[in-house]
Amino acid sequence: MPAAGRRASGVAPMVVHLVDGTYELFRHFYGLRRFTKGEDRPFGGVVGVLQTVLQMIEKGATHVGVATDHVIESFRNDLWADYKTGEGIEPALYAQFHPLEEALAAMGVVVWPMIELEADDALASAARIAAADPRVDKVCIWTVDKDLAQCVRDDRVVQMDRRARKMFDAEAVEAKFGVPPALIPDYLALVGDAADGYPGIAGIGAVTAARLLKRYGTIDRFPPEVLGDRRGEALLFRRLATLRTDAPLFRDVDALRWRGPATGFPSWATKMDARRLLDRVEKAHDLVERPRTSRPA
Repeated sequence: MPAAGRRASGVAPMVVHLVDGTYELFRHFYGLRRFTKGEDRPFGGVVGVLQTVLQMIEKGATHVGVATDHVIESFRNDLWADYKTGEGIEPALYAQFHPLEEALAAMGVVVWPMIELEADDALASAARIAAADPRVDKVCIWTVDKDLAQCVRDDRVVQMDRRARKMFDAEAVEAKFGVPPALIPDYLALVGDAADGYPGIAGIGAVTAARLLKRYGTIDRFPPEVLGDRRGEALLFRRLATLRTDAPLFRDVDALRWRGPATGFPSWATKMDARRLLDRVEKAHDLVERPRTSRPA
């Protein structure tokens, strides 16, 4: 049933939630240090991410997918030598990368561990697939990464800033960056992205970049004198900033429906010393199952 028909018939709208698991792991790992006096818990960040995803489910999220960087390096490292790598990541944090993927799967959450592509590419691909399904009312991408702003489509595919409690639709993206979502890769190519390791074009800041893109459109359409011999570098940076949307993550959006934990999750909860998390997961599963079991045959 199309989204409009679902609303008219009183059926709950289908909202797909896509989570940047790597970002959330960093956020929880360093957030915990304020309370642990420098003694990192082996699974502290993992438990934090699981609690965040579970909280979404407890608040009514039905379709959830989490993308992670199984390794930090990707195909972009072959394009630009200084692109981000795993160098400098603290061992205590890096040691939680793979357990996070395994624990999420045990909790019954769809997870996409990326190797050749990045987690951002997975989020972009998942957003494209989900938005193409007429049953989906909205796709929420939970990350503050500037790259993902290029995936925003009107108010149907939106970017969510959890800490600021803000939603960015296409209008909000343009208000923030000065350009519409479709021009975000060109914008980042000009201003650079320190987090990803490319510098942008010297002498072009945010205001100038937005002005040039508003006037000419994409970098390809700039008059030769605007960038001069830096045009090739700008086009390379745009390629780095452009997210891939062709990852074959799933075919049917119902593959993202949370149906409860796998049988191995209690073992994971014990391993992580997270008994309360297990109780909450079991309660959430009961609530999910109750409508099904109460239906007449």
